Amino acid sequence: MAEKVVVIYSGGMDSFTVLNRALKDGKEVYALSFDYGQRHVKELECASSVCESLKINHKVIDISSINQLLAGSSLTDDIDIPEGHYESENMKSTIVPNRNMILLSLAVGYAVSVGATQVYYGAHSGDHAIYPDCRPEFVQKMNDVCHIANYESVEIFSPYLKVNKTAILADGLSMGLDYSNTWTCYNGREKACGKCGSCQERLEAFSENEMVDPIAYE
Repeated sequence: MAEKVVVIYSGGMDSFTVLNRALKDGKEVYALSFDYGQRHVKELECASSVCESLKINHKVIDISSINQLLAGSSLTDDIDIPEGHYESENMKSTIVPNRNMILLSLAVGYAVSVGATQVYYGAHSGDHAIYPDCRPEFVQKMNDVCHIANYESVEIFSPYLKVNKTAILADGLSMGLDYSNTWTCYNGREKACGKCGSCQERLEAFSENEMVDPIAYE
């Protein structure tokens, strides 16, 4: 029998690659998406569509009520989305306090309940400058806790932790993935804005792979 794993799957290009990497590794995937009150649900719609086409077990969990506690992020509050590169100081406004610790904790609980041994998680080196909960030391400490938090040990596995989005995309392209099935933009308009840090990093990754991004931009 294939080893069961839970994949935290936002519907963005990184988690889309992680999902397919787990499948490529021969795992039985349980995809888990979260509605945490983000500004739009376009990523979640992409996630649901992909999982349906791949016939993957998929749950979308509404935890939006936590925004009563987690204020101050431009991804969840009525604050303008900043423009500029991911590593710019103003991108710190996109941090949702303690988000990944919360999502990982829920995913580990789900893993224990379905008998999964790992939680796949799409942190990568391009996020290290701005997001503390994507850094190797955070992942390692969470891993330490998740080995002892239950009778069943669960590993947090971040296959792209030490590489950037360009390398993630390269791996996805090597698997023949169609990135029109993803949404990265922080804005939820009909077309991607091309100006927010998430869009800029995505466009940079496609350029460095000498490929054209298949989604439409304003």
